[in-house]
Amino acid sequence: MITIAGLHIYPVKSCRGLDLHEAVVTEAGLRHDREWMIVSPDGRFVTQRELPKLAAIGTALDGERLKLSAPGMTPLEVPLDLRGPPTGVTVWKDDCRAFDQGEAAAQWLGEFLGRPLRLVRFDAAWRRRSDPAWTGDLDGYSRFADGFALLVISRASLEDLNARLPAPLPMNRFRPNLVLDGLSPYGEDAVGDLRVGEVRLRRVKPCTRCSITTTDQATGVVDGNEPIRTLRTYRWDAALRGVTFGQNFIVVSGAGAELRVGTELRAA
Repeated sequence: MITIAGLHIYPVKSCRGLDLHEAVVTEAGLRHDREWMIVSPDGRFVTQRELPKLAAIGTALDGERLKLSAPGMTPLEVPLDLRGPPTGVTVWKDDCRAFDQGEAAAQWLGEFLGRPLRLVRFDAAWRRRSDPAWTGDLDGYSRFADGFALLVISRASLEDLNARLPAPLPMNRFRPNLVLDGLSPYGEDAVGDLRVGEVRLRRVKPCTRCSITTTDQATGVVDGNEPIRTLRTYRWDAALRGVTFGQNFIVVSGAGAELRVGTELRAA
């Protein structure tokens, strides 16, 4: 029996995530996941890869506003009904449409992170298509995630990795959306579809891991070279030229439905 052991969203790309008991599915992933993003003045996305301190920015949603917090900073509130001027932004090679979230947010980010930055929100009317080389004859969509709607990891995979590490790491190092129980270590690598009710999720690509996994997600401080060093010894993918941990999924059907912690999923 496969069950959902954890549901997580990351409202602002590369900032701290939220642990949820239930989440609404959209065609681009869980509602509000990576809906906002921090960009340079020219619209290029900024992540923990270059600014590990982003992990220290806390996020919260109360139905009316996005709230950001950070050490030494007065919390910032951004109304959910704020549209803002339209702007073009870039995530990897994808050009996306977004709305700038204003001068107060830009000033707050600049003060905490020490460089000119803007906060933008994904334009819900824009459909960012995932790479068809991986999705095949299905269309997959995401917002500001690196490329796919969902990242799925089994709890057994982390337990196996931790047994190999000098010191165990928490799941938040890997920033998944769904954490699963009931699979053997790396069992997510062999799943085709995950289904419950009208929701159908399709595995499309192994997730190659980067330096973000070496950053303490509570402090925003890089903490050595683990888990990359250990993963390289047994999870190296020559075709992808990187180490893999977790699987990327797209939403095939079920937009508008809810997923809940404890829900049983059927694998195909």
